[in-house]
Amino acid sequence: MIGDYGLYTRGGVITERNADYATIRLRIPGGVLSAAQVKRLAEISDEYGDGTLHLTMRQTAEIPHVNPDDLEKIAEVLEKNGTPIGAEQNEVVNIMACPGTERCKYANCETIELARKVDARVFGRELPIRLRIAISGCTYMCNSPLLNDIGIIGRIRPLRIPGLCTGCGTCVEYCKERAIRLKDGISVLDEDKCVQCGVCIHSCPYHLLKSEYDHYQIMVGGRRGADPRVGRELVTVETEEEVVEVVDRIVYWVYRSAWSGRPLADQMDEIGYEKFKEEIQKEFGPKGRIGC
Repeated sequence: MIGDYGLYTRGGVITERNADYATIRLRIPGGVLSAAQVKRLAEISDEYGDGTLHLTMRQTAEIPHVNPDDLEKIAEVLEKNGTPIGAEQNEVVNIMACPGTERCKYANCETIELARKVDARVFGRELPIRLRIAISGCTYMCNSPLLNDIGIIGRIRPLRIPGLCTGCGTCVEYCKERAIRLKDGISVLDEDKCVQCGVCIHSCPYHLLKSEYDHYQIMVGGRRGADPRVGRELVTVETEEEVVEVVDRIVYWVYRSAWSGRPLADQMDEIGYEKFKEEIQKEFGPKGRIGC
């Protein structure tokens, strides 16, 4: 029955309550599928599962009620479909991403291709713990990167050029943080309230507000569940390449330092987070960090 024992122990092969069956979790970075891939998954589920697909919280899909004897066949057809068996055990699991600048008017950065780049670098990496990664194109964070082990958030620090503001008040109306007010006919920003969402820049009808610093905020140590924990800011970087490299460094740090059986959020200080942060900021800390 078992040709490749490793296949039967993959994280994406989940034994069901009735141990005669398994659920197959897929690898779908960013949760994006073509119509053709969706159609083929329906056919695969009809042939090997119970005819259903389960959409998960991590933007992937599962094929329930699969006979383990068919795993090798299923793995082959899923690979051909571009939706291979995913991960769920102590490893880097499916990378989440919001729609990004391709579709969302609030987004400050592209996210889907970035998710694919991160996926190509670290997905499935075996670790002492399960590691979750989420990418959000703005600070509204629809997919909650602050509550993931690694969170990546696209941000913009606005720049107001003295003498150009017309005092129309549009940015004041659009700012959800109430960080902008009109004073003597011009808009004034409260830096302490600003979350660098970029909405004031996007909303200015005269395009007078500019970006002083486009960047990615990288967070570490967030957690969902019964005892949620907000991640800590590790560093801000300016390019996708730097994001991928920093994520790779975080994963390696977890691999070398973390204890098994405990979420990353619970052992950050024990495994030397502050020292790791100092090293990362020294190497990747942006030139525009002042005021971040």
